Amino acid sequence: MTKSELIASLAESMNCTKKDADAVINATLAVIQETLEKGEKVSVTGFGTFEVRERGEKTCINPKTKEKMVCPPCKNPVFHAGRDLKRTINK
Repeated sequence: MTKSELIASLAESMNCTKKDADAVINATLAVIQETLEKGEKVSVTGFGTFEVRERGEKTCINPKTKEKMVCPPCKNPVFHAGRDLKRTINK
């Protein structure tokens, strides 16, 4: 499902315009992103948890030149599915 399909589905289920549904989705995603930028978790009971994990520095190999290089530490967003979401998917 693409973002535009999600917006259309939300608009239909909420009986509102696509413009309103788009605003809701964009605002929700913006709040999640801002919270993760601060290093905090976003937990939606029954659905899952978004959080940021730090990966340390590591040695990598450039596939083109086969040269070893050092990849700097970075932060990655992680999502853990909640129990209710897992149950729904596994029915």
